[in-house]
Amino acid sequence: MEEWFSALTYFEKFYWIIAGISSTIFVFVLITTFLIGDADGVDGDVDAEIEGDTGIGFQFFSFKNLVAFFTIFSWAGISCLDAGFGKGVTILVSTIAGLIMMFIMGALLYYINKLVSSGTLKLENAIGNVGEVYLTIGANRSKIGKVHVNIQGALRELDALADSEETLKTGTVVKVKDITGTGILIVQPLNQ
Repeated sequence: MEEWFSALTYFEKFYWIIAGISSTIFVFVLITTFLIGDADGVDGDVDAEIEGDTGIGFQFFSFKNLVAFFTIFSWAGISCLDAGFGKGVTILVSTIAGLIMMFIMGALLYYINKLVSSGTLKLENAIGNVGEVYLTIGANRSKIGKVHVNIQGALRELDALADSEETLKTGTVVKVKDITGTGILIVQPLNQ
């Protein structure tokens, strides 16, 4: 192994050293991502601080992207050298391959992060939605009842009060008009 490495030119040694270091880091990052997940702040870069800022979405320069760049850059360079390409073509091809990989990784992480949902129910999203009375609601906010209403893509059963002169019986179709400070929906019959 030592004879093989010493027989390489400095240019070839440069690519092999980068390939060894970046591939080792890449394997470590890959294994830790599968074992412990992609927790904020684990990878030691500014990704966690940037993710907290809602002003940026697509991250081109991150630790993982740089590891991917140097891994693909070095192996593409070694492949070019083995194919007999000159130094200029090797540098150009390996740089382009590394940048393409950075873009793919950035886009992949961007779209994966868009799939994440906080799961927090925001009652404000119910305003204007149509639902159905589940438990009778008293007239003029006299008795709390329950309604089934679709919020954020899921059917929810929530407490409700009516701002109507009539009691709303089970099965009445209603529209959410407002929300009280305590999170109770204010509904009215749909025909009003």
